[in-house]
Amino acid sequence: MKRIIVLILLIIIFTGMNTAAENRLVISDNNVNETLIRSDFTYRHIDSIFLDREKLSLLLERLEEQIYKEPVNATLDDSWNIVPEKVGLSLDRRNFIRFFYEFFYSDVSFEMKVPKKLVYPRVDTELLTDISSNEIGNYLTYFRTSNRERSHNIQLAAEAINNHVIFPGETFSFNEVVGKRTVEKGYKRAPVIVKGELSEDIGGGICQVSSTLFNAVSIEGIEIVERYSHSRSVPYVPPGKDATVSWWGPDFIFKNEYSYPILIRAKAIDGKMIVRIFTSDYATVNRKKDHSS
Repeated sequence: MKRIIVLILLIIIFTGMNTAAENRLVISDNNVNETLIRSDFTYRHIDSIFLDREKLSLLLERLEEQIYKEPVNATLDDSWNIVPEKVGLSLDRRNFIRFFYEFFYSDVSFEMKVPKKLVYPRVDTELLTDISSNEIGNYLTYFRTSNRERSHNIQLAAEAINNHVIFPGETFSFNEVVGKRTVEKGYKRAPVIVKGELSEDIGGGICQVSSTLFNAVSIEGIEIVERYSHSRSVPYVPPGKDATVSWWGPDFIFKNEYSYPILIRAKAIDGKMIVRIFTSDYATVNRKKDHSS
């Protein structure tokens, strides 16, 4: 009988210890529904009082993926009306970690909603209004709309760079902004120049967009960082005024040396490729200091 009583007492003690170790943190909030067990975040082979920070980091990344909502910059539509910005969301890591530590080093279970913080876009309505007032550069080229595939590619690339804002001291990379030209993105096979010979490839025609942009930004206050010409002349710009681009090869890169952001407005319509560059009325050129004297 005594043995049975001792056994029951041991079971009760063990169950109590196990329950304490199995404290739970329940997280519920819109798309998030997690139940965390305290013991899952300890070093199992060392001591249960130590927090495994790597596991906590993985948890933070998982929550961030479920919560994060990318902010959207304000833009201009085709009628020059402003489409307002949209504020994004992200995990408030500092507050979550503080709460998690309280849970981990306590002997009770918790329930919580995910702490979030707002993520503001870089370009809001006020800034866009300011930097769309002063046109500082523009250029126009022409293309044949009868070549539907090439015209389609030009239009896609123009849409990719349209409304892009480059802040002071920052660079613009054509390849980075437009991205890889693929069938999945809608690009079609069209004529390209490869080693001086005409050929066909996915995205043929976008060099007209990069070349039009190059001429539009060939102004004071814009530093051309990287630019390459085709291996033969092209019909849409004068000799030496082109800018060839290729995903695995040449890029077109320039730097904004103005004191304000600059705005790219680009459009391909009715056989015309148009690029216009804007900034604030208060913008000045940040001239480089001469350290030679």
